[in-house]
Amino acid sequence: MKIGYSLSRCIRDIVEGVVDPEDVQVLITGTHFDPTLDDQWDNIWHGYAFEHAIWGGLRHREDEVRAATLQLWYDGKIHQPRKFGADRRSPSYHWREIVLMDKELDQNPAARMAWEKFKMIAELSNLKVEND
Repeated sequence: MKIGYSLSRCIRDIVEGVVDPEDVQVLITGTHFDPTLDDQWDNIWHGYAFEHAIWGGLRHREDEVRAATLQLWYDGKIHQPRKFGADRRSPSYHWREIVLMDKELDQNPAARMAWEKFKMIAELSNLKVEND
């Protein structure tokens, strides 16, 4: 499972087949828009495909890019702190793994405890968590 920190880069990875959308737990993005609204989508598309060129190589695939964005949106996997007045600092990476392997957990008791607590909270919140 992954947490993404960049709408543009993470969606690009999904559309290009680098990341499976089923492996995405959440995107915590710096955006503040609703991809279901055409005018807001047009602004995002123009900015990422033309001004910043992050989606430059995907210009002929707008429908796929929007579909991937909407899939995550409808699945409740896009969190936009700016919509709630919070700031989100951009880390130097745009994906983080959140599932640790048993070997890693066995070597780090604090990580094992944190993972077990996360799974409990996820279950209480009805989040999908894969068994380790």
